[in-house]
Formats: sequence, structure tokens, C-alpha cells
Amino acid sequence: MEASPEISTSACSPATTGASYGREVPKDKHLTGKIFTQRIERNNLTLRTRIKRLARKTICFSRSVEIHEKVIGTFIEKHMFY
Repeated sequence: MEASPEISTSACSPATTGASYGREVPKDKHLTGKIFTQRIERNNLTLRTRIKRLARKTICFSRSVEIHEKVIGTFIEKHMFY
């Protein structure tokens, strides 16, 4: 069997090298793990199912970005802070 070739860091995208970010998250504050991913995905699913505006082919779809921002902002405010 051949050894797999080494990956060059110069070939990596800015997102993987961190060059696209203004600053790094400190190591002690950077949280990773399955529980955090599940919580984020749960919030995304709640948004998609409760706000029909996020689904493109619905009657509730509006072309106004301002209306989208207000409705989504109101939902997040009520869902996250109450």
C-alpha cells in the first residue's frame, strides 16, 4: 500500500486556515462537541418549521428583506428570551 500524500496548508481555503476571521476564539472559550451541534441544529429546525417564510415555496413568502428581518427577529426574540 502506498502512503497517503500529505496535505499542504497552502492549498487549504481561508475558512480552514482561519485567515478569513478578524480574530480567533480563545481556546478556553471555543466549545466543540456533539451536544453543542445538536443544540444548534435543534434551533435551526425550530426556525424552519415555525417560520414558513424561510421555505421558498409557501404562500407566506415575501420579497421584502425588511419584512423577513422583522419577522425572524421577532421570532428569535420571543423563542430565545422568553
